[in-house]
Amino acid sequence: MKQEETIDFHIRWAWAKISKAYNAEAAKSEGSMAIGYVLLNIEKEGTPSTKLGPKMGMEPTSLTRLLKSMEEMDLISRQPDKQDKRVVRVHLTNKGKAMREVSKDVVIRFNEFIRTNISPKKLEVFIEVMQEINALLENNMVFDTAIENKQ
Repeated sequence: MKQEETIDFHIRWAWAKISKAYNAEAAKSEGSMAIGYVLLNIEKEGTPSTKLGPKMGMEPTSLTRLLKSMEEMDLISRQPDKQDKRVVRVHLTNKGKAMREVSKDVVIRFNEFIRTNISPKKLEVFIEVMQEINALLENNMVFDTAIENKQ
């Protein structure tokens, strides 16, 4: 099977281009796609740091490094939860809120560009297929199931 014939090639290929476009746009504001993604996932009342990783599909060590960097850039602050002092909530600073708006604008412009250039029907099918792929991958038994189906 040729690389171009695999499903994951096309997903990876598109994601690499999307990531490159987002990072180029984020660099104009001294940010990155990862920073923008975190900013967009922090709720108004703050988000527990333990909820951010799973919400964004990031490993805890990568997220910890990213949050530390964002704190040094004065984009976020970490504060103990008012009810449960064991929980640390991540809050946006004023600078973080401003950068969040920039990130939000970039995502909106990207989506408008795609929606303008690809038919609604094709996008609907694409989203359905991606949701099905995600559902299939949810249990992390993709290779076990593929082997069982061959036998």
